[in-house]
Amino acid sequence: MTDDSSRAAPAATHAPAATARQVHAHAATAPAPRPRRRTRFATQVLLLQLAVVTAIVLLTSAVFVALAVQRLEREAESTALAVAQSVASDVDVRTEVARLSVDGTALDEEALAGGDLQRTAVAAQQRTGALFVVVTDDRGVRLAHPDPDRIGEMVSTSPDAALRGEETVSWERGTLGDSARAKVPIYEAGGRSAVVGEVSVGYAPARVYDTLLRDSLPVAAVAVLALGLGVVASVLIRRRLDRLTLGLQPDDLASLVQNQQAVLAGVGEGVLAVARDGRVSVCNEQAAQLLGLGDGAVGRLLDELDLPEPLVALLGRGPARPESTTLVVGPHVLFVDVRPVRREGVDLGRVAVLRDRTAVEALTRRLDAVGAMTTALRAQRHEFANRLHAVSGLLEIGRVDQAKRYLADVLEHGPLRYPVKHADRLTEPHLQAFLGAKGVEAAERGVLLQLGPETLVSGSVVEPGDVTTVLGNLVDNAVRAAVASGASPAWVEVEVLDDGRDLHLSVMDSGRGVDDEQGLFARRPSAELPAGADPDADPVADPGQVHGLGFGLPLSREIARRAGGDVWLASPRGDGHGAVFCARLVGAVDPGGTASAGTGLAGADPAGTASARTASTGTDPAGTASARTASTGTDPAGEPAPVPTPRSTP
Repeated sequence: MTDDSSRAAPAATHAPAATARQVHAHAATAPAPRPRRRTRFATQVLLLQLAVVTAIVLLTSAVFVALAVQRLEREAESTALAVAQSVASDVDVRTEVARLSVDGTALDEEALAGGDLQRTAVAAQQRTGALFVVVTDDRGVRLAHPDPDRIGEMVSTSPDAALRGEETVSWERGTLGDSARAKVPIYEAGGRSAVVGEVSVGYAPARVYDTLLRDSLPVAAVAVLALGLGVVASVLIRRRLDRLTLGLQPDDLASLVQNQQAVLAGVGEGVLAVARDGRVSVCNEQAAQLLGLGDGAVGRLLDELDLPEPLVALLGRGPARPESTTLVVGPHVLFVDVRPVRREGVDLGRVAVLRDRTAVEALTRRLDAVGAMTTALRAQRHEFANRLHAVSGLLEIGRVDQAKRYLADVLEHGPLRYPVKHADRLTEPHLQAFLGAKGVEAAERGVLLQLGPETLVSGSVVEPGDVTTVLGNLVDNAVRAAVASGASPAWVEVEVLDDGRDLHLSVMDSGRGVDDEQGLFARRPSAELPAGADPDADPVADPGQVHGLGFGLPLSREIARRAGGDVWLASPRGDGHGAVFCARLVGAVDPGGTASAGTGLAGADPAGTASARTASTGTDPAGTASARTASTGTDPAGEPAPVPTPRSTP
């Protein structure tokens, strides 16, 4: 036994461990419990409405039944009272009861059971349908009863009130069961001085409530109809709730609102959402700041807000696909992306994302200027190296005097030479450097950049960003037109003139001019350009479409108009020249500033002298006059040039 016990002990010891492993393995292989499916909020509302409607219908029906029961009871009591009064007022009954109520009178139950008083009571009972009609004497002893065997016995309910001369009605239980009964005193014949007995008349509950079911049928029908209408209304409300909430549950809506507030407050971009009826549904703080809107923008119509017309057009017409445009609103250059919003095929409106590109545009223009200057410096570095080699060669062959004169000439005209003709007409440092760099870019493309005879800037530029943006776009546009025309020589003439705090610009090229004057300053959507086409690429397939392919011209106009100026087409073409663009930049010049004569553009004339303008460029006097009048902002007739209506079509 000892050996058996010792061998069995280890098995018993390892049994719990095996069981634990089996339980663990079963738990690992068992499928994870599926989450309980939540009842939809709309279904909960439906069930709640059904419960409320059912409760109201049942409560109303119960109240009606209770009122009907009370009415029937009152009617039964009134009927019993009337029958009792009728029997108690019968002269024969009064006389007979008065005779039998005399003290010492012996009652013959058999005679009473077949007497006139019994027949009168039974006739009244049968005629009125009462449960009983009982007549007693002045002691409460029955003189007439539906059961003749009970004649001569005391009544089962107290007759004291009636014997005192009171008429009473009540629901009581007697020998014949529950009944609505009335008790009326019987007075002796010839007066009402002495009570000689009482009449008790009762109606059974079945007789009282026999019309209750019939009276309740209309109420039950109306209750069922009301319940059906409640069910239909609840189902319709449920469907509308599902449609309005897009099938979202309350917790989903709460989470959506929280996420929306977090996103709208956290992003650095403006978000403006418009519902299908044209009312603003979302406008975060960034959008209100960029568009100059107040705090009350949400809930108002687009037409009631002071928004740019292109933005109103995009949001109002409901684009079927995303559209983008660039706007200048106040001091901001905004990139606007408008997208339609749909959920499960339902049009929810449009949303516009506003990105502030002001700093990016300014940085881009500065980088362009830096790139142009870098290109110019790279080109001039070779010239500077050549000059050093020339000086070194003169010194090696012993011509020291010629080397000195050469260095003196370099010091006088500057170490660098920009390919800008008549550069000595401009002394403002910013414009010198910028046009010098543009001249290098133009020269690399075979275009000569020259300054017109009306160029004169006595102040200093205080808005270099706006000036370089507008002037750079106009010059780039003119260079592109000159290259695309294929004319030789290709040239671009720039005239810069300040007038107080205003700066007037005129850019004329040797291209073929402008054919489409109406759409010149309209932004062309990217969908209208050929696939993969670069608006700034040269040459273009249609030279007549050189101007206005990108958004440089409309952007320049919006920047100029932001401060009260403008950019316009002064002449589409002329004799010997192409298009002439003019610009007026308000507040771009400080008239008190002194424009020191720099040397950055000195010596730009390759011949070293100011040659005749007509001979060097091939332009006629008429073309010069056009450029000159354009720079002052007047048309050839001497009238102020009309300011075109701004168009910002993307």
